[in-house]
Amino acid sequence: MPSPLSHGFRKFVLLLVVILAAPWLIAADPANKESADLVATLKPWQKLIGSWRGIGQPKRGSNKGTWQETAEVAWKLNGPDRGIVLTVADGKLWSAARLALTDQPQEVLLELQLEGDQRRQYRGPLAADRLILESPADDQGEVHRLTLSWLGNDRAIWLFEKRLAQQSFYQRVAEVAYQRQGTKLAAKDGSGPECVVTGGLGTIAVMHAGKTYYVCCTGCRDAFNDDPDAILAEYAARKQEGMQQ
Repeated sequence: MPSPLSHGFRKFVLLLVVILAAPWLIAADPANKESADLVATLKPWQKLIGSWRGIGQPKRGSNKGTWQETAEVAWKLNGPDRGIVLTVADGKLWSAARLALTDQPQEVLLELQLEGDQRRQYRGPLAADRLILESPADDQGEVHRLTLSWLGNDRAIWLFEKRLAQQSFYQRVAEVAYQRQGTKLAAKDGSGPECVVTGGLGTIAVMHAGKTYYVCCTGCRDAFNDDPDAILAEYAARKQEGMQQ
């Protein structure tokens, strides 16, 4: 019979193998890989994460028909509806939106929640500072286009346009100019803690096993709370990979 010492040694070796293999097992999880691919691909638009105030303007240069709205933007990393999610208050054109990936390389999907249960999907090529996305023709025979332009200095413009399917020129619907509320939340500038989920600027403290970590938004906070050990293993693996480059 094996001695207690050899049995304990075997248990130790088995535990060590599990610990060393954990990052690879996590990476092999399709759900974790999908979230990692999402964050890596949409990283140029992590700058949207945070709180925004917007002014809607049907006609450029005119105050007629203008309105004010606000938006909260966060990562959603769990479930089938992963993406960068906007929740809009007092908006006239939308109440929510989700920026996500499609099954095509370097293509993004923007899904808008309109009045009631109506939804509209836009698709287009991924770009760092300007997205030009178009919908298929709807039941009224109209094609919609949405252009998201990043202006820097925490400013973004959402331009809504439409055209008849048989026409080539677009008609302006409205433009919503967004300015970030408060301090910079999205892009990591090296002066603050790092989000352990996405690598952005950590602004929300979370606790695990008596230690404090930081995340950049409520979506990342929820992902961390769902499985902190997996998140921290992925974070450690990214840091190790960065040190080796």
